[in-house]
Amino acid sequence: MSRFAGARRFVPILNWLPRYAKADLPGDMIAGGIVAVMLVPQAMAYAMLAGLPPQVGLYASILPLIAYAALGSSRALAVGPVAIASLMTASALGAVAESGTVDYVAAALILAALSGLILLAMGVARLGVLVNFLSHQVISGFTSAAALVIGLSQLKHLLGIDVPRGSLFTDVVVDVIRGLPSTNLATALVGAGAIGLLILSRAPLARLLRALRVPRGIVAPLTKTGPLAAVFLTALVVWAFGLDADFGVAIVGTIPAGLPHAGLPRFDAALWTELFPAAVLITIIGFLESVSVAKALASKRRQKIDANQELLALGAANIAASVTGGYPVAGGFGRSGVNFAAGANTPLASIITAVLMALTLLFLTPLFYYLPRTALAAIIIVAVLNLIDLRTFREAWRYNKADAVSLAATFVSVLVAGVEAGIVFGLAVSLALYLWRTSRPHIAVVGRVGETEHFRNVLRHTVKTAPGVLAIRVDESLYFANASYLEDHLLSAVADDKTIEQVVLICSAVNFIDASALDTLENMIVELRDAGVTLHLAEVKGPVTDKLQRTAFLEHLKPGSLYLSTHDALRALTGTTRAPRA
Repeated sequence: MSRFAGARRFVPILNWLPRYAKADLPGDMIAGGIVAVMLVPQAMAYAMLAGLPPQVGLYASILPLIAYAALGSSRALAVGPVAIASLMTASALGAVAESGTVDYVAAALILAALSGLILLAMGVARLGVLVNFLSHQVISGFTSAAALVIGLSQLKHLLGIDVPRGSLFTDVVVDVIRGLPSTNLATALVGAGAIGLLILSRAPLARLLRALRVPRGIVAPLTKTGPLAAVFLTALVVWAFGLDADFGVAIVGTIPAGLPHAGLPRFDAALWTELFPAAVLITIIGFLESVSVAKALASKRRQKIDANQELLALGAANIAASVTGGYPVAGGFGRSGVNFAAGANTPLASIITAVLMALTLLFLTPLFYYLPRTALAAIIIVAVLNLIDLRTFREAWRYNKADAVSLAATFVSVLVAGVEAGIVFGLAVSLALYLWRTSRPHIAVVGRVGETEHFRNVLRHTVKTAPGVLAIRVDESLYFANASYLEDHLLSAVADDKTIEQVVLICSAVNFIDASALDTLENMIVELRDAGVTLHLAEVKGPVTDKLQRTAFLEHLKPGSLYLSTHDALRALTGTTRAPRA
């Protein structure tokens, strides 16, 4: 029994499947079908974005979905090919192989395997907390820039122009401008029609259906069929008017029918090593994207997401992609939202989606022969428009300009230096700004508010201060980067006021003191003592006190004391220069 309980902990399907309620089946079936309708064209489009054949996107939409359904903690996350991971895949593979070659596809399998192994290792090591280390602003800057890169990269397919694959945004801009005179008019018209259809199928169609009093439960599914409608209508137009043969409109062509063949990715130590750094970044971004959307959806139903379990589930999904001809996958924002809104109650919805994708590969691939690549480009462009996030920058600029700077730095660096370099630079800027901000903590001289036991900043409130006593509060944990700043501030305050004989350092905001800061405090005790001033600490938190008691600091502090509150310290020190007993 205990073994089975352990298995259920790490394999959630063993928990929900035996207790599956029939009442959940209609919602799961509807959600699974709607997501499949979205995923068929998206999977092919994102595979094209990654520089891979369309069927690779379909392959990545079968077994990975089942693997995640078995192991994932989210009931609504829809896993599969996503735009950002596809762009990063193209960037990584372009450095090791030529797009369209067997080696390029083989490298995609290796990249998926590496991503899966990294995720599994992180899951075993319980590193789900890493989701907290990339700020929302850095992610927003990265995704907004990536959306621009993705959109621009698809203009060559949308317009039918010959543009070499570029790694930098600036290079692609120049190449697209140079290629504009050779625009294929037929291709551009089909692409524009697809974009128009995709836009109309959203809010305008929803408003029309509501005006026609169509039941609300039907409106949402119908508005999600735009991509599939665009696929079949543009394919029909190309076939009916012979646009491929007579006007040079590029089409998808033959998509191999049948399920993918299972097999391990090729082992090439040098290639695996070369792809590892890119796999790490794809893993981190994919994990953050997946967990953020999973948490957002779970909170709406008061459900929980286990970040460590998500690492294992996404790792298994990527391993499944690598052995079935796919490429790196993650949880998608749009599809997951649709899955949730369509009524997905359990991960069975994802299994149903996977089954429908398999049936598509078995029986429907001939229908995509005349599918124009410009339609797939239109699907990508419309999908990534929602990733451009101006609101976060405006809010960050109003609230904290340092966060806005990290967002802008990430955005610009992705455009100028490339995807991988951009995210690394954005993370470095974010950490540097954090260190700079915490290295200069807010320090306030405080006084008593009236006759109360409350103490507030003398610059903000009308307060009473005690003669000869400096009560000063530091609003940051103390560590190597800010300890000297605190020391300089205290010594300067004492030097400016010769009447000070007692200093009370209020530590209510100090959650830890590292070894470097502890050394600085020891030095301050000596320096203040030499100046005839005694240092005391007040409101030191329990965990910090526990660590101080393991050292000789409290002995060195004497005749200074540790006070439970600022009120206790001022009551003991007011009106006397004698140090209270420790």
